[in-house]
Amino acid sequence: MDTRSEVRDFLRTRRERVTPQQVGLPDFGGARRVKGLRREELALIAGMSVDYYIRLERGNLTGVSESVLESLSRALRLDDAEHAHLFDLARVQNASATTRRKPPTSKVRPNVQRMLDGMTMPAWVRNGRSDFLAGNALARALYSPLFLDPAGTPNTARFAFLDPRGQEFWRDWDVVASDMVAVLRAEAARSPYDKGLTDLIGELSTRSEEFRQRWAAHGVMRHLNGSKRVHHPEVGDLDLTYETMELATDTGLTLIAYGTKPGSPSEERLQLLANLVATTAAAVPEPEPEDA
Repeated sequence: MDTRSEVRDFLRTRRERVTPQQVGLPDFGGARRVKGLRREELALIAGMSVDYYIRLERGNLTGVSESVLESLSRALRLDDAEHAHLFDLARVQNASATTRRKPPTSKVRPNVQRMLDGMTMPAWVRNGRSDFLAGNALARALYSPLFLDPAGTPNTARFAFLDPRGQEFWRDWDVVASDMVAVLRAEAARSPYDKGLTDLIGELSTRSEEFRQRWAAHGVMRHLNGSKRVHHPEVGDLDLTYETMELATDTGLTLIAYGTKPGSPSEERLQLLANLVATTAAAVPEPEPEDA
């Protein structure tokens, strides 16, 4: 990742998003030649010199203090995810070889798998590049279209942008696609030395115009909780809620669990899917014992 260009484009796009009216600057009714705030206006609001802000927007965060980053974040009206992204970019630029963050793990411990198997709701574990690393039987059934391509580790971002079934699976595909790109960009700043992530972003940028357009917007977000509207090929439409939990022992891994509203059609359909999973499991014959 070219951190300087990331910083430059992130600060520029955030500055262009803020209007003079939002920050209490007078509007004299004339046509402005720039989108959003001018650099000198942003510098004034952030309490720094114009020259210093220009240096930052050129992509140089070397030696910048936390107080300056906080002032810049307030002036740009960054949300929590964008605030964290700015600090991640500064951390990467100022990191020495001995302080570089290790790439996240891609292995799921047996105890985590047992925990997943003990959950009655769909639950799975992903890494920062959206690989489906482990899940219980109900989660694998929920995401069954993801496993139709036998090549490589199942990946929800690749499924969304490179597999036509992705647009059929997610009923709010446009929202899901934008969110996935924003999550990947935030992860790229947290884990700039993750070659698998870099390769995935390069592949998607090369093969998907939809991905390229969203990547150019420099959006970032944190995937914490929310809702998903999917169309399952066997049980139909499901309206799901989800919660995420980072696995403290396993750097970069996140557990995602899904639920439904009690008494809703989605709850009935998810139970039907669970019944199908149980029936299929019961139909699989037990392996015969080996001869002594």
